[in-house]
Amino acid sequence: MARLHLTRHLFVFFPQLEGRELVVNGNTAREIVDGLDAVAPGIGLYVCDERGRLRTHVNLFIDKQMVKDRRALTDPVGADADVHILQALSGG
Repeated sequence: MARLHLTRHLFVFFPQLEGRELVVNGNTAREIVDGLDAVAPGIGLYVCDERGRLRTHVNLFIDKQMVKDRRALTDPVGADADVHILQALSGG
């Protein structure tokens, strides 16, 4: 099971996840996002657009490697992977 780590800012929108150990089953980045969405409905659309592509302001890392397939999220995820979902913040 992959361990998920989220940018603190995401807890503003999904407070039910704060302080929880997030562990999700999945063999691909897509399955991880879908598994997280099952735990916190709506986060999948926050991370991915309506076509299922990773949003431009979101980065996903699997064991410190940024996902390469931002469109279909086919990057493999190992059984004991650490997955980081980071939301980029911008503004002035």
